[in-house]
Amino acid sequence: MAYSNKAKEFFDGEIKGIQEAGTFKEERFIESPQAANITVEYPVGTDTKEVLNFCANNYLGLSNHPDVIKAAHDGLESRGYGMSSVRFICGTQDIHDELERKLTEFLGTEATVLFASCMDANAGVFDVVLDKEDAMIADRLVHASIVDGMRLCKAQLYNYKHMNMDHLEEKLKETQDCRFRMIITDGVFSMDGDIAPLDKIVELGGKYDAMVMVDDSHSTGFMGKTGRGTHEHCGVFGKIDIITTTLGKALGGASGGCVSGRKEIVDLCRQRARPYLFSNTVPPVIITAANKVIDLISKTTDRRDKLENNTEYFRTKMTEAGFDIREGVHPIVPIMLYNAKLAQDMARDLYNEGIYVIGFSFPVVAKGQARIRVQISAGHEKEHLDKAIAAFTKVGGNYNILGKGKKEIIEMYGY
Repeated sequence: MAYSNKAKEFFDGEIKGIQEAGTFKEERFIESPQAANITVEYPVGTDTKEVLNFCANNYLGLSNHPDVIKAAHDGLESRGYGMSSVRFICGTQDIHDELERKLTEFLGTEATVLFASCMDANAGVFDVVLDKEDAMIADRLVHASIVDGMRLCKAQLYNYKHMNMDHLEEKLKETQDCRFRMIITDGVFSMDGDIAPLDKIVELGGKYDAMVMVDDSHSTGFMGKTGRGTHEHCGVFGKIDIITTTLGKALGGASGGCVSGRKEIVDLCRQRARPYLFSNTVPPVIITAANKVIDLISKTTDRRDKLENNTEYFRTKMTEAGFDIREGVHPIVPIMLYNAKLAQDMARDLYNEGIYVIGFSFPVVAKGQARIRVQISAGHEKEHLDKAIAAFTKVGGNYNILGKGKKEIIEMYGY
């Protein structure tokens, strides 16, 4: 037998080690549409429970919006279920072109090309643009999909300390003999909610003749005055060479992603990006729904403004309650706990209080940096926020962490 007992025992041991470390990731079954209120079956096989969802990327609350659902129905009726092909064969409809044009206008770029996901966009873009005589200079905390994409590229890889502009400048000086250089960063880093200093990055890119690439998945639709993203938030709208982003978070929450930016780079992606050339086209139902989402958020900033107000309120009240949270303005709010088992245990207890959150620990975050990542939505009402704050305060009090910082929490619970 090809699959030996030795292999089985080894992999069983790996799983048991994860379980013993308290970092085993269990899936919960949601038996309702994605929204602020959801119905969850957990543990699996037990009765369902109504809870408030504070761990979805549904930033604008559009995943279950009636106009978005109707647009998806209309797309299904008029354009069918799936394309059964890649784009360059027979997988392109006029609605795909319509969405690409809308995204280009919304993001303030020259052109856009759709991918099946932002992970696919990140997997395809670097190898198209750069070669072995070039250099990629990436923030050390870029998303895993960027890391995977860079591994597929022949260019030389450098990194700089997280959001450290002096270290970035050192790397730019060090690589001046390369043909092309690309500075690579997340717009918003998904575990901490911290925002890259794109104004300074663009300035350094101009000074040292380096392209700038930004994955703006946790920003598109709501960061900046009109929700265009971190480039709008940081005052460099129209100055980013490559933006990758997703339709799977604020823009409806389904799937799909894109590369948007300089026309020449987008055109090359259509010709050479392997995930684009060899993956089925994003289905019509998602495209028609995404077109509706862009229309909705282009007409008004009401949802973006509500999200901003919700975020400020939650951050303020949680800080006043005594939690150790990372400062910032983003709706990602990390409740720092440092110990993996503590994060898991608190998430379980919060679920019992009707609050659905997840504990994050290694390898999703660095060892000793475990946390519960709360994500605020425009779909949340003030009473939802107040219920979550009350539940966190109760559970945090039970574990004696209120008013405690990193050192004190680690002294009590360890890493």
